[in-house]
Amino acid sequence: MSNVSVLDGYTSHYPTDQNMLDLFAGEWSSAMPADSGLTTSPGHAQLFEDGRISWLSEILGGLAGRSVLELGPLEGGHTYMLQNAGAERVVSVEANSRSFLKCLCIKQIFKLDNVDFLYGDARRYIRDTSDFFDVCIASGILYHMQNPVEFIRDLSRVSDTLFIWTHYYDKDIIKGLSAQNEQFSPVEEIFIDGNVYWMSRRRYASALDWAGFSGGSSDHAMWLTRESLFKALAMYGFAIKEMGFDHPSHQNGPSLAIVAEKKAAVATKAAGEQTA
Repeated sequence: MSNVSVLDGYTSHYPTDQNMLDLFAGEWSSAMPADSGLTTSPGHAQLFEDGRISWLSEILGGLAGRSVLELGPLEGGHTYMLQNAGAERVVSVEANSRSFLKCLCIKQIFKLDNVDFLYGDARRYIRDTSDFFDVCIASGILYHMQNPVEFIRDLSRVSDTLFIWTHYYDKDIIKGLSAQNEQFSPVEEIFIDGNVYWMSRRRYASALDWAGFSGGSSDHAMWLTRESLFKALAMYGFAIKEMGFDHPSHQNGPSLAIVAEKKAAVATKAAGEQTA
């Protein structure tokens, strides 16, 4: 017989924004904006004031008036920044039910009126949607995929401009990270659309025991090598515009950020500049 009562779901506190955040006490990855007066636990990641999104906006000459597809919003920190940067429309797709509910709390608290949070699988969305966006943001999601190359292939359907922040696999670097090394299997050669890519299987192991888990929907994911990441982008029509936040020594594994554009779009833009 369960010791949980339906009455445990009620509160006697005065209605506040903090009450909503406390529904997920102990499960938050993100800290709230410094000027909000709100707190989360453990809430260590500064995702509401993230230099990666500011960098993206600078590279693209601003986000004002643009439509944005965000895949894997986690807890809405980047989404908050996108609306504050003037994005006209943000569609944000989240598959983790508890993360999705956190995002709805953030939408309510910060009045994210230009944002539609969708509960569902980002892979299915980019494969099946007929919508097209000015920018697609895939931050912290590629390395949670079981099929990251197919994910990049399908991203090419939904936007000509892509932002990726991801970890990648490097045997020598991972070997030096004792806490992570045992989670990875030897590199595999995998053929996709007639091309070979190199990936390592990463098992989530005990990370699955935390209620605030924010990884993929399986018990493992496949990490591309750096070279295979670049190859996949090129094979599906993307040219790298800028790279940044290149941190081979990141505590959770080597990582980098990429802004990429469709090669055809780059060529068309260049031709237009020449005739202007």
